[in-house]
Amino acid sequence: MGVMKRFEQRLEGLVNGTFAKVFKSEVQPVEIAGALQRECDNNATIWNRERTVVPNDFIVELSTPDYERLSPYSGQLGDELSGLVRDYAKQQRYTFMGPIKVHLEKAEDLDTGLYRVRSRTLASSTSQAPERAPAGPPAPVSPQGGAPGGYGYPPAAVPPMPAAPPPGGGHAPAANRPPAPGPGAPPHGQVRRWIEINGTRHQISRATLVLGRSTDADVRIDDPGVSRRHCEIRTGTPSTIQDLGSTNGIVVDGQHTTRATLRDGSRIVVGNTTIVYRQAEG
Repeated sequence: MGVMKRFEQRLEGLVNGTFAKVFKSEVQPVEIAGALQRECDNNATIWNRERTVVPNDFIVELSTPDYERLSPYSGQLGDELSGLVRDYAKQQRYTFMGPIKVHLEKAEDLDTGLYRVRSRTLASSTSQAPERAPAGPPAPVSPQGGAPGGYGYPPAAVPPMPAAPPPGGGHAPAANRPPAPGPGAPPHGQVRRWIEINGTRHQISRATLVLGRSTDADVRIDDPGVSRRHCEIRTGTPSTIQDLGSTNGIVVDGQHTTRATLRDGSRIVVGNTTIVYRQAEG
């Protein structure tokens, strides 16, 4: 079961309790959860081959009406969101510099239904080494402001520099060399694109990729809520997704839309299926 689905089920168990009023808010907890996952992905810092550090201290800025609805439950909601970040990090093999915390704050400049996530990597005072998320199976915009080391900035602790090359030679030992590109790998600097559906990766190697329930679709999705030709991903700078007149439409990063720009980590919902768009330089 996916991290987001488990989070939704935990919240559903509280709907008749303290969270009943929360779901009347314009901003839904699940939207915030998705934003926290993207914040981890967008601010991941690679220390070495074994360690990728992500933020562990988050601030979720809400409009005044949304903050007033959610703040009475900020303790429970913060605990649930922290748990989701921990589960997601386990899935992605991310590590932390300290304990995970999620805070809610009021932002006067935001309208109802809008929110903003800021994050930072905050080292624990009792630990010198990054906290590793529990080992799990391999998995396939925050504003810049404040002082260095604050929200929106990379870790204050700088990763160690790589070892200098051995004297007399300009080549690193074979064990330290980056792996050579495999057959069919894109040239260095070329953008690779793919989507992940239920743990399965589908490469995007053409200008357009049609998703739908039809066997004629480039990627077939066996979901009764998905139309035969539901939507189309168009590669470019940036890549976009276009609804193809589907019955149930598409949701991109929490917003119902007919067309949207995609970025690495964008979450697309069609029917009951969640698709994650990925891109990286080859």
